Amino acid sequence: METWVRFSAQSQAKERLFRAAQYGCALAADALRRSGASGGALASLRQLEAHLSLGRKLLRLGSSAEALEAAKRGIHLSDMVLRFCVTLGHLNRAMYFACDNVLWAGKAGLVPSVDQEKWGQRSFRYYLFALVVSLSRDAYEIRILMEREAGGKRAKGGESGRQLRADNGLQQLGLRLQIQLRLLIHVLRNNPPLLLDVVKNACDLFIPLDKLGLYKTNPGFVGLCGLTSSILSILTILHPWLKLKP
Repeated sequence: METWVRFSAQSQAKERLFRAAQYGCALAADALRRSGASGGALASLRQLEAHLSLGRKLLRLGSSAEALEAAKRGIHLSDMVLRFCVTLGHLNRAMYFACDNVLWAGKAGLVPSVDQEKWGQRSFRYYLFALVVSLSRDAYEIRILMEREAGGKRAKGGESGRQLRADNGLQQLGLRLQIQLRLLIHVLRNNPPLLLDVVKNACDLFIPLDKLGLYKTNPGFVGLCGLTSSILSILTILHPWLKLKP
């Protein structure tokens, strides 16, 4: 119960719940459409999805300042690659949230003249950049951990020595790929925060790709990706040790 109270008290947690419900509605609407449901049911789900989206934008007011503060903290990281990725990622998120705030002002009627299409595309571009940087950071972390693990195995005279006993170049390549795959699985299995971050960012990536027309899928797939990443985000809030740091 204490965990749930702490979870509910955070605006980010509420936004994640709204996000999960929003993409759940998108997934359900696509499933109903495929099954030939009535137009009234589809319209109700889409209207609920729009309301949830607007509620999320309200909960995200002020998130730009938080992202900028996180970017300032990232500048002080000792690792140069992490410093670049973390800082640039938070800066892009700050710009994404700023565009989102403009969209909310337009949809709420505070600034009716806002061009929703233009600002929507702009916000998704910043969102895409932030996700690409985050995935690059994940790849860097994976490479560092794999190199560390491989170094430990070589020091113990591990299985990588079998490459030298391969009969030909093709067998060497096959063994090398097997070893790298085992290392990758081992690293991800032993680092749940990194695994969750990779899966979450990979799922989120399809959302701006679809919205920007760079890789069109369908509303059901986008809804599934959004729902999956939202559930993973909720897990990191309920269990902070699952959140990748810094």
